[in-house]
Amino acid sequence: MGFQQATIPIEKKPEFELLRDAIDKSYAPPRVEKFLGSMKSKGINVRHFDRVLAEKLIEKVYPQVESAGSLYESLTMTDQAQMREFYLERLEKVSNELRKKFFSIYRTV
Repeated sequence: MGFQQATIPIEKKPEFELLRDAIDKSYAPPRVEKFLGSMKSKGINVRHFDRVLAEKLIEKVYPQVESAGSLYESLTMTDQAQMREFYLERLEKVSNELRKKFFSIYRTV
């Protein structure tokens, strides 16, 4: 029997869904290149979600969300953990072409 991740219910569903949608749209064409470019210009590794939030990079490419950081802070600890996991999953789905173009922010030290 293989490993199955436990399903943890989202406690603050409206806030979670809004932030998840903003992250998803930030990593989707046509915004993804601008999003990754803003990380590169700030010297932020793509995996540093807290810095992405602190620098308001999601809002720069998806202004429909007023404050991704505030939404994240309003979530419970378990919701935040699931959001970080979603963010990390989403960044791994970026095309190889863009990952090569933005190698400096994708590399791990």
